[in-house]
Amino acid sequence: MSTKISHAADLTGLSRLTVSAVHGVANLAEEVHLNIIKQAPDVVAKPLGKVTSLVYRGVRGVAQLAGSGVTGALTRLQPLLGENSAWPGREALLAAVNGVLGDYLARTNNPLAIPMRFRRDGAPLQPAAGASGRILVLVHGLCMNDLQWHRADHDHGAVLEREHGYTAVYLHYNSGRHISENGREFADQLETLLAQWPVPVEELVLLGHSMGGLVSRSACYHGAEAGHRWLRHLSKMVFLGSPHHGAPLERSGNWVHIITDMSRYTAPFSRLARLRSAGITDLRHGSLLDEDWADHDRFEHGHALPQMVVLPAGVACYTVAASISKEKGGLRGRLAGDGLVPVESALGQHAHEQRRLGFAPERQAVVYRTNHMELLNSQTVYQILAKWL
Repeated sequence: MSTKISHAADLTGLSRLTVSAVHGVANLAEEVHLNIIKQAPDVVAKPLGKVTSLVYRGVRGVAQLAGSGVTGALTRLQPLLGENSAWPGREALLAAVNGVLGDYLARTNNPLAIPMRFRRDGAPLQPAAGASGRILVLVHGLCMNDLQWHRADHDHGAVLEREHGYTAVYLHYNSGRHISENGREFADQLETLLAQWPVPVEELVLLGHSMGGLVSRSACYHGAEAGHRWLRHLSKMVFLGSPHHGAPLERSGNWVHIITDMSRYTAPFSRLARLRSAGITDLRHGSLLDEDWADHDRFEHGHALPQMVVLPAGVACYTVAASISKEKGGLRGRLAGDGLVPVESALGQHAHEQRRLGFAPERQAVVYRTNHMELLNSQTVYQILAKWL
């Protein structure tokens, strides 16, 4: 199967996404409009409501017709548009769109949905005979991609490969899907990767940034459930700013639709809050398993905490938290952590003792004057990684 990405696929995906957006906005506007009309006497409200619905039905129909026409035209023009689609910023934009709407893109088979795969330098992985037996797999975070491990002229994976003999492999995935779905597929792909590795595997190390750490933990759980052999080679896991117990930003966002649902006039706008992906809502409390979201409304406020998933037995687990404070105990750091993830969540600490992950003191570190993204290029963080690995 070709690994090239066509201009036509990009444009088709954008066309379909645009049509969906028009439908969504039309539905939203229609519902607000009808709620206002309902306050009028029935003799006025009923005929006016019918006319209003007819108008919005027309808007949706025109959008659907236009979208179908664009898709058909692009299919016919694909040979002329060429195969390679590599305009600057495409990867970053696509990763952001997948982070926010990735579950919807996957559910609707939209060409913009990112398929999970291992890559190096943005290209599908082709393990060469010169590969090391020490494999380092790097797993990016929400709304990001594998190329963004390279930041400010630094890439933890590349330097660890050069200075410590690892072969760096980068996972590229749709971060808008449920963490448990990505974790299960990641486990399956690790099983295939190690089975096909060109030299005997000496050890496997997983390095996850932000959501990537949660996807890695989920993969360990699903790998154990499936009896995968790759877990026998897993020696170490390192987490950089991973929200093991959730991120306050998502919990705050969950209040938006709670508040808007309180009035019939604002209730339609709760749909906007519900646009955020399954991957984002999983970050509310750090959900790793299907059971945490299956058979209930994932937007439901106050739902029970996710099932506790312990760190994998026999694996040395390390974690790095960041704080925007200048020093330990700073007010800004206590309130905001690295700007996205609190220090306690990144360290696996919790008010309830039974929910603490229990990282050994010598296997955890906190870096100051560092935000969530700077974990990727901090020289202090790299020196910690080099010591641990």
